[in-house]
Amino acid sequence: MAGQQKQPDPVTTSITVIENITAEAPANVSVLNQQQLGETPGINLDDRLRDIPGFSLFRRSSSLVAHPTTQGVSLRGVGSSGASRSLVLWDGIPVNDPFGGWVYWTRLSPYELNQVEISRGASTSLFGDRAMGGAITMFSREPERQRLQTSYEGGSQNSHEVSLGYSNLWNRWALAGFGRAFTTDGYFIVPEKIRGSVDRRAGVRFVTGDIRADYFGDVHKLFFKADILAEDRANGTALQNNSTGLGEAVLHYEAAHKQDSVSLLVFHTREDFRSSFSSISADRNTERLTYLQEVPSEATGAAGLWKRDASQWGVLAGADLYRVAGFSTDSLFPSGKRVGGGTMLQHGVFVQASRSLGAARFFAGARHSFTGQDRTFFSPSAGLVVGRGRWRARGSVYRSFRAPTLNELFREFRVGNAVTQANDRLSPETLFGAEVGIDFVGESSGVRLTAYRNSIGDLITNVTLSVSPNLIVRQRQNAAAALSRGFELDAHHRWGAWRGEVGYLFVDSRYETGPRLPQVPRHQGSAQLSYQKGDTLASMGLRSFGAQFEDDQNLFLLPGYATLQLMLRQRLKAGLSASLAFENLLDRQFVVGYSPTALIGAPRLWRVGLRWEGKIRATP
Repeated sequence: MAGQQKQPDPVTTSITVIENITAEAPANVSVLNQQQLGETPGINLDDRLRDIPGFSLFRRSSSLVAHPTTQGVSLRGVGSSGASRSLVLWDGIPVNDPFGGWVYWTRLSPYELNQVEISRGASTSLFGDRAMGGAITMFSREPERQRLQTSYEGGSQNSHEVSLGYSNLWNRWALAGFGRAFTTDGYFIVPEKIRGSVDRRAGVRFVTGDIRADYFGDVHKLFFKADILAEDRANGTALQNNSTGLGEAVLHYEAAHKQDSVSLLVFHTREDFRSSFSSISADRNTERLTYLQEVPSEATGAAGLWKRDASQWGVLAGADLYRVAGFSTDSLFPSGKRVGGGTMLQHGVFVQASRSLGAARFFAGARHSFTGQDRTFFSPSAGLVVGRGRWRARGSVYRSFRAPTLNELFREFRVGNAVTQANDRLSPETLFGAEVGIDFVGESSGVRLTAYRNSIGDLITNVTLSVSPNLIVRQRQNAAAALSRGFELDAHHRWGAWRGEVGYLFVDSRYETGPRLPQVPRHQGSAQLSYQKGDTLASMGLRSFGAQFEDDQNLFLLPGYATLQLMLRQRLKAGLSASLAFENLLDRQFVVGYSPTALIGAPRLWRVGLRWEGKIRATP
């Protein structure tokens, strides 16, 4: 309404592995709704989230071709790793791999998500392990009566994707299911001028599906959810490939009584990961199998939460437990066997409270965690939000940690001729962070500016032991302490049917000895212009990444680059729409890593598709 001031919208944030809380969070939180997710091209969610400055996987590679163990996610330049330094939750359940901490982005269909929230920093004490740098929370679409959707997309590199989803409601019950299958020949990850006879396209085939049943009572609520994933990957040479089979089951109960609510949750995950590794000659014309690896693992988690909401204050308290077991068995060639692994039990208790006084809201929390390595860790946090009209100021300080995964402790791996050794003497990483920010929320515009400082101790990174033309040897070690500091800017403006968005992150992340942290560019930025009117959607986006180093010694420089994306969608008739999408529209070649051979990212990719969604029969 003209002349009426708009207050900043509250942010929904997931709490540990359970429950949601609505509050004006003292952190910088980006919220992407279903429409915004649909404006960005990408088969998997990670490619769509790259418009958020600071979001990165271990390397610049897309999950479309990347080895699963390099798909760990980090935020705000705290340093990338195969293990995530950020917690990823789907409907309140952690999807970080139990053995290694990475994320199987193929499990997550962007079309079936109602909202994604990216919270930088550990501004709440309720998160446990792996939320050292923040959290990404995803919420599935709510079930609807007799909703059916199906789609097909085909495109370059012989890629094909089909999906099917259904949901229905009966009084107090709901049922929803979704599945998709995808295949692509992929693309070469080594530049043409240095390819040899051993090089092949890197690609992926996967099938994934999930089913969820809900009961909605006046006081009691219950949901059961299960999902599965089966994927096979070609890793770029004749002898290198991997496969994963994964299944998870979840049960969640909630009881609400006036101002109080109690939630209980249990989940169990089983996974079998297999991979092959090889040694490649300098001319890339011969390849020798070095070992076959099999990693079965399983995880069981449970959590309980009590929450009370009053008019001016709120408190949450609870406890959680997480047990993981896994073993890596390597069959060596020409002979031999190497086995590493074990079990890890983590648990913690936490409390978080908030209090409103006038225009200000104060936050305070604490968590005591058993890290699983005969160590404990205390994670306090405090924050403040002050709102006045269209402006909001916020600030927080916090302490967080990340325990080494079984993968880092016990599993050795190889990428080309770069070998990374395990280390069973690793200690947990620690982080002490502080941030301040200011937000402006207008009728058609918004701006968020945040400055931050993160002091990281015992950072786990791949330390280079030796370098030769045919072999690089690294080992996971607790490197020297590191300092990460910078600022981030997010802004958007809407005029009529047009919407423009820009984001920028500056981060200076260095070891205390001087070198820059590997895989962290100093500058990241994105811009997107979209048009939506009636049945037509068009959007174009630009992503830009500054130079970064591949290694801890800053010997291998990855030059900066920029790519252009395009998405077009047209509704043809009720429920039916057609789409055309381009990634890396200008076919820019960019380097994503060294093994020590240069590895390159995706060329121009395009897809066309049809999607139908609607009611399969009229509602009485």
